[in-house]
Amino acid sequence: MDISQSLRDTQSAFDSVAGNYDGALGNNSLVQRIRARTISAVLRNVPSSAHVLDLGCGTGLDAETLANAGYRVTAMDWSPLMVQRTRDRIAQANMQRQVTVKQMGFHQLDEYDPETFDAAYSDLGPLNCAADIEAAASSLGRSLKPGGTIIASVIGRVCPLEWLFYMSKGQWKRANLRFRRGLLPVPMNGQIVWTRYFTPREFGQIFASAGFRLVSLRALNLFVPPPYMIRFAEAHPTLIDTLQKVEDRLGHWFPFRNWGDHFLIVMQKHG
Repeated sequence: MDISQSLRDTQSAFDSVAGNYDGALGNNSLVQRIRARTISAVLRNVPSSAHVLDLGCGTGLDAETLANAGYRVTAMDWSPLMVQRTRDRIAQANMQRQVTVKQMGFHQLDEYDPETFDAAYSDLGPLNCAADIEAAASSLGRSLKPGGTIIASVIGRVCPLEWLFYMSKGQWKRANLRFRRGLLPVPMNGQIVWTRYFTPREFGQIFASAGFRLVSLRALNLFVPPPYMIRFAEAHPTLIDTLQKVEDRLGHWFPFRNWGDHFLIVMQKHG
């Protein structure tokens, strides 16, 4: 796969949805459940005075939330139109002193000085789109201070509900997409997002090689449906709330923590 082409394709795809991304596509109620648990993990693991790096900021919802909680945020995204949405949001909230916004990709992380950030977070799978995840992990190891933390919600390889959903429709190839290796062309809005799926073990080993150790791990959207099943979720709100309680209780346990639409992983750089 041509890395430059994958970067262009992914950038173009996210540019194409930037205008409506805060709606049903990027921030429906199932997405908000993932977002809330990722933000909670940041609040639990990183002091509110910290300087944090937002890896794939999208439209800036998380950056604004954390700035309101007292964090200093550097928000970055590879999509110029997503970056503009974030800049507009931050300007409207008058938070330019708390939030710096940059248009840059994971392949450019070495532009930051060593040990610049106290922590980094990535919400809803941007790291799945890293053209070279090993290089990105190495760059993050360099950019974070000793003891610095990474919190990431990552799209997982094993999602039982997705497998059942697509198999029930006879879409065998789509049902088994996540089990393929390497960067894969995933359609979005008529364009392509180049995506790599991970098990927690695979993802953790990449970051362990870059100097990180595992702090915690849990499943996201294992019992709760994936975000694209929003119509089912909206038709059965009581069921979804019950499933969320079950997931919050069991999602940290083996083997459940290894499955789900996403997993939430917290890692710390060796001091």
